[in-house]
Amino acid sequence: MYTLNCNGKLIDLSIPRVMGILNITPDSFYDGGKLTNTSTTLDQARKMLSEGATFLDIGGYSSRPGAKDVSEEEELSRVLPAIQAIISEFPNALLSVDTFRSKVAKEAVRAGAVMVNDISGGRLDEQMIPVVAELQVPYVLMHMRGTPQTMDTWTHYEDLVKEVVHYFSERLLRTREAGINDVILDPGFGFSKTLEQNFELLNTLELLEHLDAPLLVGLSRKSMIYRTLGITAKDALNGTTSLHTIALQKGAHILRVHDVKPAME
Repeated sequence: MYTLNCNGKLIDLSIPRVMGILNITPDSFYDGGKLTNTSTTLDQARKMLSEGATFLDIGGYSSRPGAKDVSEEEELSRVLPAIQAIISEFPNALLSVDTFRSKVAKEAVRAGAVMVNDISGGRLDEQMIPVVAELQVPYVLMHMRGTPQTMDTWTHYEDLVKEVVHYFSERLLRTREAGINDVILDPGFGFSKTLEQNFELLNTLELLEHLDAPLLVGLSRKSMIYRTLGITAKDALNGTTSLHTIALQKGAHILRVHDVKPAME
């Protein structure tokens, strides 16, 4: 049984959990530009918490393929006010910060976040793993190659699943040697993977269980759904629910989602 220590509160992962996505960005692939001020951010946080989200994931840097780079200062100016406002309104909320920058992670945790969600697994900022170890918060470690700007060119694998497992084994060793107690693995659907590779990874998700770490999956409204069905992200909720069901059957512990209520159901 896995548990996460979130600022002294133990979260039991024997029951699957839902993480609501709060993108404080103008250009995220589905909900970019929706949370334009403190009021809309609080409204969405309130909705997600009332619908049963255990975690809220706050991101100020869009990681969709080809997204523009954002300065560290701009990312901080988006993320910190959102975290402070949510904690002020909902003091018991468990907030994760979605960032690959150690300074953003540190400032976000100081502001009230209790988890760091890093799409790069510590590879885009060599200080990230030492900083998370110092902060002693749970760490979501995702599989990605390249950067959000280049990841679509990093899709050649000799053996996708074997290479993902090897990546996680190496990264887990680094995090545990650094002293991070709670590490969650995210296979990185849509990151440096083709449509077919995403489905191959989902179909073999149970092979990651022997890594002895809880799994987070981010499938919500992604292109592997809407391109397969010939629709848009806006119409991809039904497909999302189908893939969430498969992921849970194959051992997922946390679903990272745009739509909390359907995921909870």
